[in-house]
Amino acid sequence: MRILFWFRKDLRLDDNTGLSEAVRDASGDVVPFYASEPAMLAREDMAATRVRFALDSLADLSDAIERSGSRLVLDHGDPVATVPAAARAAGTDAVYWNDEYEPALLARDAEVERALRQSGIRVRRFHDRLLVPPGIVTTMDGQPFVMYSPFRRACERLPIGAPMPAVTRLGAHELPQRSLASLERLGFVTHQEHWPGGTRAAHRRLRRFAGGTGATPGGGLAIYAAQRDQPAANATSGLSADLKFGTLSPRQVARNIRDAAAADARLVPSADKYVSELRWRDFYAHVMFHFPHCEYAPFRPRFSALEWEDDPRLIAAWRDGRTGYPIVDAGMRQLDLTGFMHNRVRMVVASFLTKTLLANWQHGERHFMRRLVDGDLASNNGGWQWAASTGTDPQPYFRIFNPVLQGEKFDATGAYVRQWLPALAKLPARWIHRPWEAPPSALADAGVTLGTTYPAPVVNLRERRERALAVFQAAADPRSNRDFGL
Repeated sequence: MRILFWFRKDLRLDDNTGLSEAVRDASGDVVPFYASEPAMLAREDMAATRVRFALDSLADLSDAIERSGSRLVLDHGDPVATVPAAARAAGTDAVYWNDEYEPALLARDAEVERALRQSGIRVRRFHDRLLVPPGIVTTMDGQPFVMYSPFRRACERLPIGAPMPAVTRLGAHELPQRSLASLERLGFVTHQEHWPGGTRAAHRRLRRFAGGTGATPGGGLAIYAAQRDQPAANATSGLSADLKFGTLSPRQVARNIRDAAAADARLVPSADKYVSELRWRDFYAHVMFHFPHCEYAPFRPRFSALEWEDDPRLIAAWRDGRTGYPIVDAGMRQLDLTGFMHNRVRMVVASFLTKTLLANWQHGERHFMRRLVDGDLASNNGGWQWAASTGTDPQPYFRIFNPVLQGEKFDATGAYVRQWLPALAKLPARWIHRPWEAPPSALADAGVTLGTTYPAPVVNLRERRERALAVFQAAADPRSNRDFGL
């Protein structure tokens, strides 16, 4: 028996469910296959930095496959055509793959499966991408969870699967060899920092965070629980892009984190908190799987009545990091330059756009997807709808993050702002999150001229808060329109 394994966002040989099953069923005679898709690359929200990360990861995967005695078969085109063509050319009896859960990808996979079965080729699909696949946990009445805490508790009653051994042998084949495309050849350019992709880079990041060879001294998991909300601290894992593209499995990450805590009880609070964050990733994937309308509309239909103001001038100021509110502008500069933004800052800038500027959350969601190296449809959508109070388990609409207070609480010394806004680098901590209140002498000593070297605030926070409360209260009124029970 010969099997074609279709790689997608599972670009690794270790702890890969579908690949391991294929190797077992075919006694190693597995042909590895990957095809880029023109429709995906042409999306208006496709970020060049994500394409580069995928190319890095494919190059790393290709090297690993060659060491296994095989070659990665590459193609480019609609998978309804490319996957059956590769299966026939390789003389395979079956095609295996790991499922994805986004609406468009589920529809794509159903078409590919139909085409394969019509050709007489068997299909087997596997759950691999999440700690808990969609449909495994439900409420007492059999419905999908729409609140995170009960979802997490239900998931915690299930064991996290043990990682599977790495595949070390794949099938030799004579299929034509196609070279991996370059970023430029695919029509992408980027000025953003290069975030290295691939399994080897992913495991280095995991070791730095969780401990072991190359661990970050005084940082990482050791300070995660206490300092994860401080953007200047070296407390987060940096593994979001690896989980997005499957250069690590969530099971591997959870096992490494828990092993570290088992070896050092002081790490238990951080380990528990980190695994609960992995479950947020699962939660948003479940939500999009069960409620696909949320990709394009508010999860809660009543909020379709929100009167967004969508001022192009204010949206542009937010996008370009020119709002005059340092924590917001620093976050947007970090995003623009690196393809990444600290999670606490993501919440702040999202609240600022949707609540303070009253711009539709979809503007922010799309901008993030155009910039993020870890841009994941379900997680990004879920986070933005949470911030805008239109989604599942939302923050109450009257909770509006004050960017000044958020900056002073989570970046008390101003280290994060100074890193990303050099124009404010010399401003004392007392004023760095509210430079418009600094005395002229402090501004002069720091070389800051409001409106010239750094913008004055584009809006008044108090006025905008009152406006946002009125707009959201009108939409939240149950008499305003139907909520379909959500």
